[in-house]
Amino acid sequence: MNHELPFSRRTFLAASGLAATGAVLPGGGFAAPEGIPAKKQPIKIGQIGTGNQHAYKIGSLRKLTDLFEVVGFVEDDPSLREKALHSSAFKGLKVMSTEELLAVPGLQAVAVETEERVCIPPALRCIRAGKHIHLDKPCGESLPKFKQLLDEAKAGNLTVQVGYMYRNNPAVQFCIKAVKDGLIGNVFDLDAAMGRYDGQGYRNLIKEYKGGIAYILACHLIDIVVSVMGEPAKITPFLRQTRADGVLDNCLAVFEFSRARLATIRTSITEAKGFQRRRFKVMGDKGSIIIQPIESQGNMSGGVLTLALEEDRDGFKKGIQTVDMPPLKDRYEDQWREFAAVLNGELVNPYTYEHDYLVHRCHLEACGLPIDV
Repeated sequence: MNHELPFSRRTFLAASGLAATGAVLPGGGFAAPEGIPAKKQPIKIGQIGTGNQHAYKIGSLRKLTDLFEVVGFVEDDPSLREKALHSSAFKGLKVMSTEELLAVPGLQAVAVETEERVCIPPALRCIRAGKHIHLDKPCGESLPKFKQLLDEAKAGNLTVQVGYMYRNNPAVQFCIKAVKDGLIGNVFDLDAAMGRYDGQGYRNLIKEYKGGIAYILACHLIDIVVSVMGEPAKITPFLRQTRADGVLDNCLAVFEFSRARLATIRTSITEAKGFQRRRFKVMGDKGSIIIQPIESQGNMSGGVLTLALEEDRDGFKKGIQTVDMPPLKDRYEDQWREFAAVLNGELVNPYTYEHDYLVHRCHLEACGLPIDV
């Protein structure tokens, strides 16, 4: 029998750390804590690139006018620039060169949204110009170059926020906290899947990636796996083709951890209704958590979470129950709010340089790519 258990937004954000710097306001805003001015000037930010598949998130950024002032964007490719200018996300924004953007007086941050394999050089340029960055995933094909970026950012006390899209998902945050609090006991197994069903155009795009569909999708799941399970001892990738067109469209990575723990990451672009069947399942010796789908309505942040327990624990009942999540919202809104809170000194970045390095190392290994070049 299912039991609906309320998990209010206020309770959830307070528990997960997003409200650590002040009271949560209706709609997800933050009230200023004592000693911090109630009104800050919006953070000046621009964007480099529009080639990333998630570059449209600038539209979410532009809605948060109390937190950000978007000064313009850079796109050197004429066809991509023209496409961006005709989209609602970029419409009306000033087009700049990288030099012009980095020279904007008072510019504090840059969102790097170039094509996925070439993001590190522009990101490093921003860091060397003293700007905080939001770096969309995945973080390039070279682990040493990503480490150089992180090292220079750390030395300059600059924030690097990697755009893994499930980080601020309430169901995912509940799961991570539940595991850390021991709600489901000792975790011994994890199984996650992220699929799509796509036509030839997308297959042609994925064919260009050495790691196939795993390169684009697996990183989101690996970010959560590392948060839940820690550093793996071994990763074995299986990159397969279901058709004779050279596209690595069906991929699996097996993660082995200490104490005989396992995790599997599955990615595919041949799964019927794959988006709606994306899942994250964690099994412990006292219970289990299943999030399916991870996002319950398009690109809105919020999934369906089922909790199973062998006994009453921490206010939850023995048996199978659905844990009610906060109302759906824009996938990226809380991520941008978190970025602003970090830059304004109201929140310590929840993700360390070391965490992001480990996630990318695991991601490259899961894609069958070298980690020493």
